[in-house]
Amino acid sequence: MPRIAGVNIPENKRLIVGLSYIFGIGPNLAQRIVERVNLEKNPRVSELTEAQLDRLRGLIEKELVVETDLKQRINQNIRRLKEIGAYRGIRHTKKLPVHGQRTRTNARTKRGRRVTVGSGRKKPAEKT
Repeated sequence: MPRIAGVNIPENKRLIVGLSYIFGIGPNLAQRIVERVNLEKNPRVSELTEAQLDRLRGLIEKELVVETDLKQRINQNIRRLKEIGAYRGIRHTKKLPVHGQRTRTNARTKRGRRVTVGSGRKKPAEKT
């Protein structure tokens, strides 16, 4: 398995799909990378030569922010938003949706499982 940016790329996949295993590279960016490295069509990862793999590694490691560096940058941006007291930072702090989604319903992923309270009446005791 070739290793690019600290990620093992599966050999049986096409190159565009294999590159999307790297955090920060999606299908569109993978397509542009393949075009910039001048690879014809969309070969399987196992069909690549070492020279082609080296060109891919060089392009990704020099020009793109991926994996750990990208995760650190995202966390720094969120921390900065929290520190300056921005609306988005407050939403992150309260663990609520950030991008304008509704929260009256359908926010279960962020807010967790909530138990609703019934009418408040206790059930009458059973007759003996």
